[in-house]
Amino acid sequence: MKFLDKVRQLCATVADANWFGHLVTGLIVFNAIIVGLDTSNYLHTRLEHVFLWINDIVLIAFIIEALIKMMSTFPRCDRYFRDGWNIFDFTIIVFCLIPATGQLATIARLARVLRVLRLVSVLPHLRVLVTALIHSIPGMFNIVLLMSIIFYVYGVAGYHLFHEVDPTHWRTLGISLLSLFRIVTLEDWTDIMYTALEHYWWAWAYFLSFVVVGTFVIVNLFIGIVITNVQEAREKSLEELKGEVYS
Repeated sequence: MKFLDKVRQLCATVADANWFGHLVTGLIVFNAIIVGLDTSNYLHTRLEHVFLWINDIVLIAFIIEALIKMMSTFPRCDRYFRDGWNIFDFTIIVFCLIPATGQLATIARLARVLRVLRLVSVLPHLRVLVTALIHSIPGMFNIVLLMSIIFYVYGVAGYHLFHEVDPTHWRTLGISLLSLFRIVTLEDWTDIMYTALEHYWWAWAYFLSFVVVGTFVIVNLFIGIVITNVQEAREKSLEELKGEVYS
């Protein structure tokens, strides 16, 4: 047990060390560069074996990292899985163990790309942002519901008002909703409006009101919820850091 305690203390020291975190971050960035280079047919043809060799080394390094973090919680290794970010990292490692042969080759290559997502778990600021986005989902549900109602009302109205003069954008309810989505993203929405204005001078009121409600009001509500949750997540992160300092 003394030996295992020494191993646990060593692993805990390594896992908490700044250089260890920087090393893991460097490996993730290096892996991201290699994954990008592997998309080049020229490089893939000439350096395929090198890329596979590097992939295996990076995977082994990530497995060792996970084992070090698990051993740092010995004998309560289940504590490792109580952290959502550790579960996230471990899941990516499991996917990366898929053999890159046969029908699973494509899945294995996609799994390598997933390693880049580990930057989210190792960079504190990104973790705060992602946490805030996740916490924003319940608040966004009501906004999505409101947006759906507005889309539906304007979609039905747009169909009845413009389907005869502009069937390209309004001939069915489904296409009307797609046109509204294009308008709310401000993607050449004036082209749709000008087509309607050629037949109805008052069509500007329909389009401008939807742009104001859909783009400025609703989008700002989304942004407001995200900003609020980012601030709360940042404050919570600072409180946790203070607790670690004073503990």
